[in-house]
Amino acid sequence: MSAGQEAGGTAASPALPRVLSALFYGTCSFLLVLVNKALLSAYSFPSPVFLGIGQMAATILILYVSKLNNMVHFPDFDKSIPVKLFPLPLIYVGNHISGLSSTRKLSLPMFTVLRKFAIPLTLLLEVIILGKRYPLSVIISVFAIILGAFIAVGSDLSFNLEGYIFVFLNDIFTAANGVYTKQKIDPKELGKYGVLFYNACFMVVPTVIISFYTGDFQQAIHFQHWTNFLFVFQFTISCLLGFLLMYSTVLCSHYNSALTTTVVGAIKNISIAYIGMLIGGDYIFSVLNFIGLNICMAGGLRYSFLTLRGNSQPTGPEDEENALSASKS
Repeated sequence: MSAGQEAGGTAASPALPRVLSALFYGTCSFLLVLVNKALLSAYSFPSPVFLGIGQMAATILILYVSKLNNMVHFPDFDKSIPVKLFPLPLIYVGNHISGLSSTRKLSLPMFTVLRKFAIPLTLLLEVIILGKRYPLSVIISVFAIILGAFIAVGSDLSFNLEGYIFVFLNDIFTAANGVYTKQKIDPKELGKYGVLFYNACFMVVPTVIISFYTGDFQQAIHFQHWTNFLFVFQFTISCLLGFLLMYSTVLCSHYNSALTTTVVGAIKNISIAYIGMLIGGDYIFSVLNFIGLNICMAGGLRYSFLTLRGNSQPTGPEDEENALSASKS
């Protein structure tokens, strides 16, 4: 099968797998943000990097045991694998650390709004790296999401510079992760399970070193709530959800475009934003901020509508060539 045929097959995926994979990803992302927010804010857990290590360890353990029991399949390690994966491991750990750090420092509504800047970055990278082209209706929906985000940010009454820096870094890493994952999950190479497993394997040791060097690991070890069953339960759930989120991200990217995966992540924030207004305790209401949030939501819902109609699928250079050949014949 040629590259053009593979791309065409992906674009022509049945609607049900595309929708189900998107819902699975959105649900995992929604639950993980809520659990992480409880750990890092409600319990004041001081070690976001340590939490990321727990999620990587859970990924390695689950996939390794599954491979031993022939439940999943991916290639054994060889010296070509690091080359095949690069730069995904670096993007992966950057995405983890920046995401957890920004979750701790921002209110949920502002975190979800600022995360929407990952959408235009993903669109831009898909155009540059994958050669994709999107219709005007999709670009307008993306513009509406960003316009609402600008309005909301401009009226943020709880400005936190460090939190803003972390969340914008997280946007960059999220966009790059989606695009490069789409490029790397060729079943003939590592496949989706191989990408997940070796990403976690390559980055868990450097992340542990970073955690030791910054004092993050020591703070985690001496944290007072390790004897609290509810905290330990939520920490374990966060680790499991971290694996499920990585798996659902790869699955959604496989059946959809990287942009759709990023937008689904933004749409799920509709629920998180409104929940954060009611129960988060750290949201400061203002009229402009509320208007901006709702413009973001409207843009996200419009994109969802286009996706369900099949109008958001990108076209690549090979699609244009196929269309030109068909018109000639």
